[in-house]
Amino acid sequence: MNLIPLLHHMAWADDAARRQLADMPVGSAERARAERIYAHLVAAEHVWFSRLTGVAARHGVWPEIDPDEAAALSTDTVAALVTWVESRSPDELERPIVYRNSAGTVFENRAIDVVLHLAMHGAYHRGQLALLARSSGADPASTDFIAWLRGAPAPMHE
Repeated sequence: MNLIPLLHHMAWADDAARRQLADMPVGSAERARAERIYAHLVAAEHVWFSRLTGVAARHGVWPEIDPDEAAALSTDTVAALVTWVESRSPDELERPIVYRNSAGTVFENRAIDVVLHLAMHGAYHRGQLALLARSSGADPASTDFIAWLRGAPAPMHE
């Protein structure tokens, strides 16, 4: 399974979600909630990447960071994740990783499943962000995988 398109979509969709925040009314409850969810979305990507690599995470899964910090974290994490996945053989991606969740419980999952989880986790939260944008009067961003494949708003893949 080629995970790279999912990761490029993740970068594109995270950026679209960030841009969507700017269209929401400043000071609104919806924007405040959306900024918190966006920070969680990208921090979770960072935490899961840390679990994959065994390197300590710099942020928890619900950090107090602003959208610009979150955007930088997303860019750095997804780029590192692409490099990491590209450097792994299919057999390596099938190997389990052992990690502790935020409650300290130990789990074991295949690396490929962690990467797939990241794609699905992001889609879930980007849906929440679209709902918040709509309820604030802003237009929700189109962040669907198929929209990315079709080149909306601009192709980010080859």
